[in-house]
Amino acid sequence: MTELRVEANLTDAAVEVFLEAAPRTVALSGGSTPKSVYARLAEVDYPWQDVDVFFGDERCVPPDHPDSNFHMANEALLSKVAARVHPMYDCDAEAYAKELGDVFGEGLPRFDFMFLGMGPDGHTASLFPGKPALDVTDRQVVYVPEPGLPPPHPRLTLTFPVLDNAKLAVFLVAGEDKRERVQQLLQGGDIPAARVKAERVLVLADPAAAQGLNPQ
Repeated sequence: MTELRVEANLTDAAVEVFLEAAPRTVALSGGSTPKSVYARLAEVDYPWQDVDVFFGDERCVPPDHPDSNFHMANEALLSKVAARVHPMYDCDAEAYAKELGDVFGEGLPRFDFMFLGMGPDGHTASLFPGKPALDVTDRQVVYVPEPGLPPPHPRLTLTFPVLDNAKLAVFLVAGEDKRERVQQLLQGGDIPAARVKAERVLVLADPAAAQGLNPQ
Protein backbone atom coordinates (compact mmCIF):
# COMPACT_ATOMS: atom_id res chain seq x y z
CA MET A 1 0.00 0.00 0.00
CA THR A 2 1.18 3.50 -0.80
CA GLU A 3 1.61 5.56 2.38
CA LEU A 4 0.68 9.23 2.71
CA ARG A 5 2.27 11.63 5.17
CA VAL A 6 1.04 15.20 5.23
CA GLU A 7 3.81 17.56 6.25
CA ALA A 8 3.76 21.34 6.51
CA ASN A 9 7.54 21.30 6.03
CA LEU A 10 8.36 18.86 3.25
CA THR A 11 12.08 19.60 3.46
CA ASP A 12 12.39 18.63 7.11
CA ALA A 13 10.23 15.54 6.62
CA ALA A 14 12.15 14.35 3.56
CA VAL A 15 15.52 14.78 5.28
CA GLU A 16 14.23 12.87 8.30
CA VAL A 17 13.06 9.97 6.13
CA PHE A 18 16.37 9.95 4.26
CA LEU A 19 18.41 9.80 7.44
CA GLU A 20 16.20 7.05 8.87
CA ALA A 21 16.70 4.98 5.72
CA ALA A 22 20.48 5.60 5.75
CA PRO A 23 20.80 4.74 2.05
CA ARG A 24 24.00 3.91 0.22
CA THR A 25 22.45 3.91 -3.25
CA VAL A 26 20.24 6.84 -4.17
CA ALA A 27 18.37 8.02 -7.26
CA LEU A 28 17.61 11.73 -7.49
CA SER A 29 14.70 13.44 -9.20
CA GLY A 30 14.52 16.85 -10.79
CA GLY A 31 11.97 19.60 -10.28
CA SER A 32 11.64 22.49 -7.87
CA THR A 33 10.31 20.61 -4.83
CA PRO A 34 13.41 18.49 -4.05
CA LYS A 35 15.92 21.31 -4.45
CA SER A 36 15.55 22.52 -0.87
CA VAL A 37 15.80 18.91 0.33
CA TYR A 38 19.09 18.45 -1.50
CA ALA A 39 20.42 21.71 -0.09
CA ARG A 40 19.55 20.62 3.44
CA LEU A 41 21.11 17.20 2.91
CA ALA A 42 24.34 18.93 1.91
CA GLU A 43 24.46 20.39 5.43
CA VAL A 44 23.91 17.21 7.43
CA ASP A 45 26.60 14.93 8.80
CA TYR A 46 26.35 11.90 6.53
CA PRO A 47 28.89 9.38 5.14
CA TRP A 48 28.53 10.59 1.57
CA GLN A 49 31.82 8.94 0.63
CA ASP A 50 29.99 5.60 0.86
CA VAL A 51 27.08 6.67 -1.36
CA ASP A 52 26.47 6.13 -5.09
CA VAL A 53 24.12 8.75 -6.51
CA PHE A 54 22.24 8.12 -9.75
CA PHE A 55 19.36 9.94 -11.45
CA GLY A 56 15.85 8.70 -12.13
CA ASP A 57 15.71 10.72 -15.32
CA GLU A 58 17.40 13.57 -17.13
CA ARG A 59 16.80 15.99 -19.96
CA CYS A 60 19.25 15.63 -22.82
CA VAL A 61 20.92 19.00 -22.32
CA PRO A 62 24.45 20.04 -21.27
CA PRO A 63 25.18 19.72 -17.53
CA ASP A 64 25.26 23.49 -17.08
CA HIS A 65 21.89 24.03 -18.80
CA PRO A 66 19.19 25.56 -16.57
CA ASP A 67 16.79 22.70 -17.45
CA SER A 68 19.30 20.03 -16.39
CA ASN A 69 18.40 17.91 -13.37
CA PHE A 70 22.10 17.39 -12.80
CA HIS A 71 22.71 21.14 -12.80
CA MET A 72 20.12 21.67 -10.06
CA ALA A 73 21.26 18.70 -7.96
CA ASN A 74 24.93 19.55 -8.37
CA GLU A 75 24.36 23.15 -7.33
CA ALA A 76 22.32 22.18 -4.26
CA LEU A 77 24.07 19.00 -3.12
CA LEU A 78 26.52 17.07 -5.25
CA SER A 79 29.24 19.70 -5.54
CA LYS A 80 29.31 19.91 -1.73
CA VAL A 81 29.60 16.24 -0.76
CA ALA A 82 31.96 13.35 -1.50
CA ALA A 83 29.42 10.98 -3.05
CA ARG A 84 30.18 8.94 -6.17
CA VAL A 85 27.99 10.65 -8.75
CA HIS A 86 26.66 8.95 -11.88
CA PRO A 87 25.12 11.67 -14.08
CA MET A 88 22.82 10.92 -17.00
CA TYR A 89 23.51 13.98 -19.13
CA ASP A 90 25.38 12.05 -21.85
CA CYS A 91 21.93 10.71 -22.75
CA ASP A 92 23.23 7.24 -23.62
CA ALA A 93 20.81 4.58 -22.36
CA GLU A 94 23.12 1.62 -22.94
CA ALA A 95 26.07 3.33 -21.25
CA TYR A 96 23.94 4.25 -18.23
CA ALA A 97 22.62 0.69 -17.93
CA LYS A 98 26.23 -0.49 -17.91
CA GLU A 99 27.05 2.01 -15.17
CA LEU A 100 24.19 0.66 -13.10
CA GLY A 101 25.58 -2.83 -13.60
CA ASP A 102 29.05 -1.73 -12.53
CA VAL A 103 27.64 -0.65 -9.16
CA PHE A 104 24.79 -3.10 -8.57
CA GLY A 105 26.06 -6.16 -10.41
CA GLU A 106 23.97 -8.36 -12.68
CA GLY A 107 20.19 -8.24 -12.62
CA LEU A 108 17.92 -5.38 -11.62
CA PRO A 109 19.45 -2.56 -9.58
CA ARG A 110 18.00 -2.38 -6.08
CA PHE A 111 18.14 1.21 -4.91
CA ASP A 112 18.00 1.90 -1.21
CA PHE A 113 16.23 5.23 -1.79
CA MET A 114 14.59 6.92 -4.76
CA PHE A 115 13.37 10.49 -4.83
CA LEU A 116 10.40 10.75 -7.20
CA GLY A 117 8.26 13.64 -8.33
CA MET A 118 4.89 13.72 -10.05
CA GLY A 119 3.98 16.00 -12.91
CA PRO A 120 0.59 17.62 -13.59
CA ASP A 121 -0.22 14.74 -15.97
CA GLY A 122 0.72 12.14 -13.36
CA HIS A 123 4.08 11.24 -14.87
CA THR A 124 7.03 10.26 -12.73
CA ALA A 125 10.69 10.18 -13.75
CA SER A 126 10.23 10.57 -17.54
CA LEU A 127 7.51 7.94 -17.77
CA PHE A 128 4.71 9.84 -19.46
CA PRO A 129 1.09 8.82 -20.13
CA GLY A 130 0.67 7.07 -23.45
CA LYS A 131 4.39 6.86 -24.24
CA PRO A 132 6.19 3.61 -25.16
CA ALA A 133 8.58 3.82 -22.18
CA LEU A 134 5.66 2.95 -19.87
CA ASP A 135 5.61 -0.63 -21.11
CA VAL A 136 9.33 -1.36 -21.31
CA THR A 137 10.20 -4.37 -19.17
CA ASP A 138 13.38 -5.65 -20.84
CA ARG A 139 15.58 -2.57 -20.36
CA GLN A 140 16.60 -0.60 -17.30
CA VAL A 141 17.13 2.74 -19.06
CA VAL A 142 15.40 4.12 -22.16
CA TYR A 143 15.55 7.20 -24.34
CA VAL A 144 12.36 9.29 -24.48
CA PRO A 145 12.39 11.33 -27.70
CA GLU A 146 9.13 13.26 -27.16
CA PRO A 147 8.18 13.66 -23.51
CA GLY A 148 5.00 15.60 -24.25
CA LEU A 149 5.52 18.35 -21.68
CA PRO A 150 7.61 21.52 -21.80
CA PRO A 151 10.49 22.04 -21.81
CA PRO A 152 10.52 19.93 -24.99
CA HIS A 153 13.90 18.23 -24.52
CA PRO A 154 14.40 14.53 -25.23
CA ARG A 155 15.11 12.62 -22.05
CA LEU A 156 16.61 9.51 -20.51
CA THR A 157 14.71 7.62 -17.81
CA LEU A 158 14.89 4.59 -15.60
CA THR A 159 12.08 2.13 -16.34
CA PHE A 160 9.39 0.70 -14.09
CA PRO A 161 11.27 -2.55 -13.36
CA VAL A 162 14.02 -0.46 -11.73
CA LEU A 163 11.61 1.80 -9.86
CA ASP A 164 9.62 -1.20 -8.65
CA ASN A 165 12.74 -2.92 -7.31
CA ALA A 166 13.68 -0.04 -4.99
CA LYS A 167 13.53 -0.53 -1.24
CA LEU A 168 11.99 2.91 -0.69
CA ALA A 169 10.48 5.31 -3.21
CA VAL A 170 9.55 8.73 -1.86
CA PHE A 171 7.28 11.08 -3.79
CA LEU A 172 7.61 14.75 -2.90
CA VAL A 173 4.41 16.56 -3.85
CA ALA A 174 3.44 20.17 -3.20
CA GLY A 175 0.61 22.45 -4.26
CA GLU A 176 -3.15 22.48 -4.66
CA ASP A 177 -2.82 21.69 -8.37
CA LYS A 178 -1.47 18.23 -7.48
CA ARG A 179 -4.37 17.25 -5.20
CA GLU A 180 -6.28 15.19 -7.76
CA ARG A 181 -3.10 13.40 -8.82
CA VAL A 182 -2.20 12.57 -5.22
CA GLN A 183 -5.63 10.98 -4.81
CA GLN A 184 -5.08 8.94 -7.98
CA LEU A 185 -1.64 7.94 -6.78
CA LEU A 186 -3.01 6.67 -3.48
CA GLN A 187 -5.94 4.86 -5.09
CA GLY A 188 -3.99 3.21 -7.88
CA GLY A 189 -5.51 5.37 -10.60
CA ASP A 190 -4.60 5.39 -14.27
CA ILE A 191 -1.50 7.55 -14.07
CA PRO A 192 2.15 6.49 -14.42
CA ALA A 193 3.05 7.48 -10.84
CA ALA A 194 0.48 5.03 -9.45
CA ARG A 195 2.26 2.17 -11.21
CA VAL A 196 5.34 2.42 -8.98
CA LYS A 197 5.37 -0.70 -6.80
CA ALA A 198 8.58 -0.36 -4.80
CA GLU A 199 8.93 -2.33 -1.58
CA ARG A 200 7.79 0.81 0.24
CA VAL A 201 6.17 3.78 -1.46
CA LEU A 202 5.82 6.92 0.64
CA VAL A 203 4.09 10.11 -0.48
CA LEU A 204 5.20 13.23 1.37
CA ALA A 205 2.65 15.91 0.55
CA ASP A 206 2.09 19.42 1.83
CA PRO A 207 -1.36 20.34 3.20
CA ALA A 208 -2.42 21.97 -0.07
CA ALA A 209 -1.71 18.82 -2.09
CA ALA A 210 -3.30 16.51 0.48
CA GLN A 211 -6.40 18.46 1.51
CA GLY A 212 -9.30 16.11 2.09
CA LEU A 213 -7.12 12.98 1.92
CA ASN A 214 -6.51 10.63 4.81
CA PRO A 215 -2.91 9.79 5.74
CA GLN A 216 -2.20 6.08 6.13
